Amino acid sequence: MRRILIQFDTDAVPSVFDRVVAVDAGIDELFSYGGVTPERVEPLVHGAIFTRGPADLKHTAIYIGGSDVEAGQRLFEKVAGTFFGPLRVSVMIDSNGSNTTAAAAVLAARKHGSLQGRTALVLGGTGPVGVRAAQLLAREEARVRLASRSLERAQATAASVASASGATGEGAITGVSTATPQNVAAACADVEVIIAAGAARARLLTADQRRAIPTLKVAIDLNAVPPLGIEGIEVTDKATQRDGAICYGAIGVGGTKMKIHKACLAKLFEANDQLLDTVAIYEIGQALQSSK
Repeated sequence: MRRILIQFDTDAVPSVFDRVVAVDAGIDELFSYGGVTPERVEPLVHGAIFTRGPADLKHTAIYIGGSDVEAGQRLFEKVAGTFFGPLRVSVMIDSNGSNTTAAAAVLAARKHGSLQGRTALVLGGTGPVGVRAAQLLAREEARVRLASRSLERAQATAASVASASGATGEGAITGVSTATPQNVAAACADVEVIIAAGAARARLLTADQRRAIPTLKVAIDLNAVPPLGIEGIEVTDKATQRDGAICYGAIGVGGTKMKIHKACLAKLFEANDQLLDTVAIYEIGQALQSSK
Protein backbone atom coordinates (compact mmCIF):
# COMPACT_ATOMS: atom_id res chain seq x y z
CA MET A 1 0.00 0.00 0.00
CA ARG A 2 1.30 3.46 -0.92
CA ARG A 3 2.40 5.78 1.87
CA ILE A 4 0.49 9.06 1.79
CA LEU A 5 1.69 12.18 3.63
CA ILE A 6 -0.89 14.95 4.00
CA GLN A 7 0.71 18.38 4.50
CA PHE A 8 -1.32 20.94 6.46
CA ASP A 9 0.35 24.36 6.21
CA THR A 10 -0.96 27.36 8.11
CA ASP A 11 0.45 29.69 5.42
CA ALA A 12 -1.53 30.39 2.26
CA VAL A 13 0.99 28.51 0.11
CA PRO A 14 2.37 25.18 1.40
CA SER A 15 6.10 25.24 2.13
CA VAL A 16 8.30 24.23 -0.80
CA PHE A 17 11.04 23.25 1.67
CA ASP A 18 8.76 20.78 3.45
CA ARG A 19 7.55 19.37 0.16
CA VAL A 20 11.09 18.76 -1.10
CA VAL A 21 12.11 17.06 2.15
CA ALA A 22 9.06 14.80 1.98
CA VAL A 23 9.90 13.76 -1.58
CA ASP A 24 13.54 13.15 -0.67
CA ALA A 25 12.38 11.07 2.31
CA GLY A 26 10.71 8.67 -0.11
CA ILE A 27 7.03 9.50 0.46
CA ASP A 28 4.91 7.83 -2.23
CA GLU A 29 2.18 10.46 -2.41
CA LEU A 30 2.16 14.00 -1.01
CA PHE A 31 -1.09 15.93 -0.62
CA SER A 32 -0.48 19.60 0.28
CA TYR A 33 -3.02 22.09 1.64
CA GLY A 34 -2.35 25.75 2.47
CA GLY A 35 -4.24 28.19 4.67
CA VAL A 36 -5.37 25.40 7.00
CA THR A 37 -6.92 26.52 10.28
CA PRO A 38 -8.40 24.61 13.23
CA GLU A 39 -11.85 25.64 12.02
CA ARG A 40 -11.27 24.16 8.55
CA VAL A 41 -9.22 21.07 9.33
CA GLU A 42 -11.79 18.56 10.60
CA PRO A 43 -13.13 17.44 7.19
CA LEU A 44 -9.55 17.09 5.96
CA VAL A 45 -8.74 14.83 8.91
CA HIS A 46 -11.90 12.83 8.28
CA GLY A 47 -10.73 12.32 4.72
CA ALA A 48 -7.52 10.85 6.10
CA ILE A 49 -9.07 8.49 8.67
CA PHE A 50 -12.24 7.28 6.91
CA THR A 51 -10.70 6.13 3.61
CA ARG A 52 -8.64 3.18 4.82
CA GLY A 53 -9.37 0.42 7.29
CA PRO A 54 -7.86 0.69 10.80
CA ALA A 55 -5.15 -1.84 9.96
CA ASP A 56 -4.05 0.24 6.97
CA LEU A 57 -4.12 3.70 8.57
CA LYS A 58 -0.42 3.48 9.39
CA HIS A 59 0.15 4.10 5.69
CA THR A 60 -1.36 7.58 6.00
CA ALA A 61 0.20 10.40 8.05
CA ILE A 62 -0.17 14.14 8.60
CA TYR A 63 2.58 16.77 8.65
CA ILE A 64 1.88 20.23 10.12
CA GLY A 65 4.05 23.16 9.04
CA GLY A 66 3.98 26.87 8.26
CA SER A 67 5.79 29.98 9.43
CA ASP A 68 3.50 30.69 12.41
CA VAL A 69 4.54 28.33 15.20
CA GLU A 70 1.67 29.19 17.53
CA ALA A 71 -0.87 28.68 14.74
CA GLY A 72 0.76 25.33 13.98
CA GLN A 73 0.48 24.27 17.63
CA ARG A 74 -3.22 25.11 17.69
CA LEU A 75 -3.71 23.12 14.50
CA PHE A 76 -1.76 20.17 15.94
CA GLU A 77 -4.01 20.12 19.00
CA LYS A 78 -7.16 20.29 16.88
CA VAL A 79 -6.00 17.46 14.62
CA ALA A 80 -5.16 15.24 17.59
CA GLY A 81 -8.53 16.02 19.15
CA THR A 82 -10.38 14.99 15.98
CA PHE A 83 -9.25 11.36 16.16
CA PHE A 84 -11.33 8.78 17.99
CA GLY A 85 -11.01 5.08 18.74
CA PRO A 86 -8.79 3.30 16.21
CA LEU A 87 -9.52 5.95 13.59
CA ARG A 88 -6.35 8.00 13.77
CA VAL A 89 -3.12 8.57 11.87
CA SER A 90 0.30 9.67 13.03
CA VAL A 91 1.09 13.40 13.07
CA MET A 92 4.31 15.42 13.03
CA ILE A 93 4.55 19.15 13.77
CA ASP A 94 7.57 21.19 12.71
CA SER A 95 6.24 24.70 12.08
CA ASN A 96 9.04 26.97 10.86
CA GLY A 97 11.42 24.04 11.41
CA SER A 98 11.47 24.90 15.10
CA ASN A 99 11.36 21.38 16.52
CA THR A 100 13.95 19.79 14.23
CA THR A 101 16.27 22.81 14.51
CA ALA A 102 16.13 22.90 18.32
CA ALA A 103 16.68 19.15 18.48
CA ALA A 104 19.70 19.33 16.16
CA ALA A 105 21.23 22.20 18.16
CA VAL A 106 20.92 20.47 21.53
CA LEU A 107 22.19 17.20 20.08
CA ALA A 108 25.22 19.05 18.66
CA ALA A 109 26.03 20.32 22.16
CA ARG A 110 25.41 16.87 23.62
CA LYS A 111 28.04 15.33 21.32
CA HIS A 112 30.70 16.99 23.45
CA GLY A 113 29.74 15.66 26.83
CA SER A 114 26.78 15.30 29.14
CA LEU A 115 24.68 18.43 29.57
CA GLN A 116 23.61 17.44 33.06
CA GLY A 117 24.52 20.18 35.51
CA ARG A 118 26.05 22.40 32.83
CA THR A 119 25.07 26.05 32.61
CA ALA A 120 23.56 26.78 29.20
CA LEU A 121 22.51 30.14 27.80
CA VAL A 122 19.85 30.39 25.07
CA LEU A 123 20.07 33.74 23.30
CA GLY A 124 16.85 34.75 21.57
CA GLY A 125 15.25 32.40 24.05
CA THR A 126 11.69 33.68 23.72
CA GLY A 127 11.45 32.81 20.01
CA PRO A 128 10.08 29.47 18.77
CA VAL A 129 13.46 27.74 18.38
CA GLY A 130 14.84 29.25 21.58
CA VAL A 131 11.87 28.08 23.64
CA ARG A 132 12.23 24.54 22.33
CA ALA A 133 16.00 24.50 22.79
CA ALA A 134 15.52 25.61 26.41
CA GLN A 135 12.94 22.87 26.91
CA LEU A 136 15.30 20.21 25.56
CA LEU A 137 18.29 21.50 27.53
CA ALA A 138 16.19 21.31 30.69
CA ARG A 139 15.24 17.77 29.72
CA GLU A 140 18.97 16.99 29.69
CA GLU A 141 19.13 18.49 33.23
CA ALA A 142 21.20 21.50 32.24
CA ARG A 143 20.85 24.74 34.20
CA VAL A 144 19.24 26.95 31.58
CA ARG A 145 19.37 30.72 31.23
CA LEU A 146 16.72 31.87 28.78
CA ALA A 147 17.64 35.31 27.44
CA SER A 148 15.74 38.19 25.90
CA ARG A 149 16.22 41.93 25.76
CA SER A 150 13.09 42.16 27.92
CA LEU A 151 13.69 40.70 31.38
CA GLU A 152 9.95 40.47 32.00
CA ARG A 153 9.40 38.48 28.81
CA ALA A 154 12.39 36.24 29.52
CA GLN A 155 11.17 35.45 33.03
CA ALA A 156 7.61 34.75 31.86
CA THR A 157 8.84 32.45 29.09
CA ALA A 158 11.24 30.68 31.45
CA ALA A 159 8.40 30.02 33.90
CA SER A 160 6.24 28.66 31.08
CA VAL A 161 9.00 26.38 29.79
CA ALA A 162 9.78 25.16 33.32
CA SER A 163 6.12 24.31 33.89
CA ALA A 164 5.75 22.53 30.55
CA SER A 165 8.97 20.53 30.93
CA GLY A 166 8.61 19.73 34.61
CA ALA A 167 11.96 21.42 35.36
CA THR A 168 10.99 22.68 38.79
CA GLY A 169 14.35 22.61 40.58
CA GLU A 170 15.79 25.88 41.83
CA GLY A 171 17.65 27.58 38.99
CA ALA A 172 16.68 24.91 36.45
CA ILE A 173 15.38 27.56 34.03
CA THR A 174 15.79 31.27 34.68
CA GLY A 175 15.00 34.30 32.56
CA VAL A 176 17.79 36.84 32.01
CA SER A 177 18.08 40.14 30.18
CA THR A 178 20.51 41.02 27.39
CA ALA A 179 19.39 44.63 27.01
CA THR A 180 22.77 46.15 27.91
CA PRO A 181 26.42 45.03 27.68
CA GLN A 182 26.39 44.68 31.45
CA ASN A 183 23.32 42.42 31.23
CA VAL A 184 25.05 40.30 28.57
CA ALA A 185 28.15 39.92 30.74
CA ALA A 186 26.02 38.80 33.68
CA ALA A 187 24.04 36.36 31.51
CA CYS A 188 27.27 34.84 30.17
CA ALA A 189 29.01 34.44 33.53
CA ASP A 190 30.20 30.83 34.02
CA VAL A 191 28.29 29.65 30.94
CA GLU A 192 29.53 26.43 29.30
CA VAL A 193 27.07 26.14 26.40
CA ILE A 194 25.51 28.90 24.28
CA ILE A 195 22.79 28.44 21.67
CA ALA A 196 21.92 31.58 19.71
CA ALA A 197 18.39 31.27 18.31
CA GLY A 198 17.56 34.87 17.51
CA ALA A 199 15.91 36.39 14.48
CA ALA A 200 17.76 36.69 11.17
CA ARG A 201 20.32 39.50 11.03
CA ALA A 202 20.25 39.99 14.81
CA ARG A 203 23.73 40.16 16.36
CA LEU A 204 23.34 38.74 19.87
CA LEU A 205 26.96 38.33 20.98
CA THR A 206 30.09 40.08 19.79
CA ALA A 207 33.40 38.31 19.34
CA ASP A 208 34.84 40.16 22.33
CA GLN A 209 31.91 39.14 24.51
CA ARG A 210 32.31 35.53 23.42
CA ARG A 211 36.06 35.50 24.08
CA ALA A 212 35.44 36.97 27.54
CA ILE A 213 33.71 33.73 28.68
CA PRO A 214 36.54 31.51 29.95
CA THR A 215 34.16 28.67 30.82
CA LEU A 216 32.62 28.42 27.33
CA LYS A 217 32.90 24.93 25.84
CA VAL A 218 30.31 24.88 23.02
CA ALA A 219 28.82 27.78 21.02
CA ILE A 220 26.05 27.23 18.46
CA ASP A 221 24.67 29.96 16.20
CA LEU A 222 21.49 29.06 14.31
CA ASN A 223 21.29 32.26 12.26
CA ALA A 224 22.35 31.79 8.63
CA VAL A 225 21.78 35.38 7.47
CA PRO A 226 24.57 37.97 8.01
CA PRO A 227 25.27 39.53 10.40
CA LEU A 228 25.28 36.25 12.27
CA GLY A 229 24.04 35.91 15.83
CA ILE A 230 27.45 35.18 17.36
CA GLU A 231 30.25 37.19 15.82
CA GLY A 232 33.25 35.12 14.74
CA ILE A 233 31.36 31.88 14.15
CA GLU A 234 31.06 30.92 10.50
CA VAL A 235 27.81 29.57 9.10
CA THR A 236 29.62 26.39 7.96
CA ASP A 237 31.37 25.71 11.28
CA LYS A 238 30.87 22.15 12.47
CA ALA A 239 32.72 21.27 15.67
CA THR A 240 35.24 23.98 14.75
CA GLN A 241 37.61 25.13 17.48
CA ARG A 242 37.53 28.89 17.96
CA ASP A 243 39.15 30.63 20.92
CA GLY A 244 38.96 27.48 23.02
CA ALA A 245 35.30 26.66 22.28
CA ILE A 246 33.75 24.13 19.91
CA CYS A 247 31.60 26.09 17.44
CA TYR A 248 28.70 25.30 15.12
CA GLY A 249 27.04 27.49 12.53
CA ALA A 250 23.59 27.11 10.99
CA ILE A 251 24.80 24.94 8.10
CA GLY A 252 26.96 22.93 10.48
CA VAL A 253 23.82 22.02 12.41
CA GLY A 254 21.66 21.82 9.30
CA GLY A 255 22.82 18.38 8.21
CA THR A 256 21.64 16.86 11.49
CA LYS A 257 18.37 18.77 11.26
CA MET A 258 17.67 17.29 7.83
CA LYS A 259 18.48 13.76 9.00
CA ILE A 260 16.11 14.16 11.94
CA HIS A 261 13.36 15.53 9.70
CA LYS A 262 13.60 12.60 7.28
CA ALA A 263 13.84 10.05 10.10
CA CYS A 264 10.68 11.50 11.67
CA LEU A 265 8.80 11.25 8.38
CA ALA A 266 9.80 7.59 8.12
CA LYS A 267 8.78 7.01 11.74
CA LEU A 268 5.26 8.28 11.04
CA PHE A 269 4.52 5.19 8.96
CA GLU A 270 5.50 2.63 11.59
CA ALA A 271 2.18 2.98 13.44
CA ASN A 272 -0.96 5.09 13.21
CA ASP A 273 -1.00 6.55 16.73
CA GLN A 274 2.16 8.66 17.00
CA LEU A 275 2.20 12.37 17.81
CA LEU A 276 5.65 13.75 16.99
CA ASP A 277 6.14 17.02 18.85
CA THR A 278 9.25 18.64 20.36
CA VAL A 279 10.21 15.84 22.76
CA ALA A 280 9.30 12.96 20.43
CA ILE A 281 11.32 14.53 17.60
CA TYR A 282 14.28 15.00 19.94
CA GLU A 283 14.10 11.35 21.01
CA ILE A 284 14.25 10.28 17.37
CA GLY A 285 17.32 12.49 16.98
CA GLN A 286 18.87 10.87 20.05
CA ALA A 287 18.32 7.44 18.55
CA LEU A 288 20.04 8.55 15.35
CA GLN A 289 23.00 9.88 17.33
CA SER A 290 23.24 6.71 19.43
CA SER A 291 23.22 4.48 16.35
CA LYS A 292 26.39 6.05 14.91
